[in-house]
Amino acid sequence: MRITRVLSTALLMLGLAAAPAVADSTPSPSASQDGSAPTTAGTSFRTATEVEQGQEATASASTGDYLYWSFPADAGQRPTVKATVKLPDTHAAESWQIDVYDGLRRRQACQYGAQTRTAAAGAASVELTCVLRTVRAWSEQWANDPLPGTYYIRLTAVDVPTSDLGLPMDASVRVDSKDIGGSAAVDGSLAEPLVPGVAVKSQEDEESSSASAVLSSIEPEDGWASGWWSDRWVWTAIGGALAALAGVGGYALTRGTGRPTGV
Repeated sequence: MRITRVLSTALLMLGLAAAPAVADSTPSPSASQDGSAPTTAGTSFRTATEVEQGQEATASASTGDYLYWSFPADAGQRPTVKATVKLPDTHAAESWQIDVYDGLRRRQACQYGAQTRTAAAGAASVELTCVLRTVRAWSEQWANDPLPGTYYIRLTAVDVPTSDLGLPMDASVRVDSKDIGGSAAVDGSLAEPLVPGVAVKSQEDEESSSASAVLSSIEPEDGWASGWWSDRWVWTAIGGALAALAGVGGYALTRGTGRPTGV
């Protein structure tokens, strides 16, 4: 009877521990489609248009222009960047490419996806995809691992005939992330996210106030390092519960059922 009660309590604890992990494993909700999505793109890193994850940003430009957007990515997320380029009715074969850079302007490799594609002559559009590696909370200084902070998207044509330069085109980009969870957790964290200008202060600001001159104001909805919970907590709880069950079971199997002889 006592063993049954212990088993029931342990199973109840496992259910309570696993509930938050199930909730965290669901994809992040998309940003509200209230018409606030950006309709322009920057022309450099400093003028990159800020985009929330889940928003679809659009822009009209000319073939040959460099288009820049920026978005925030926190630890434990694996961002997927998708871009669609709508081409004019008449054009020659041309190649398009998207590149993603972190807050230190280090180019991040795509884990998989069609980062560069060639549109055939007369094609209506071309679609590009870049799935980044999982953002880590901490990394060695010599490593090129993606870290929490601002990320930049650069879209441009890399192989265009001279006759097509300057032709009108429309572009749209969207960033979504998958929460990887405890499998990507590390024992460390950054003091500050890699947001450009987060530690830059002018002399006037130092004299008048403590406000810092942040070049990028966009951040995750729940703040930086919001994903402190991971399924590592669940597995730790499960391991502890299984150890307790093993101890109770071993005791039940090895304890004597009768009184010692001679007593």
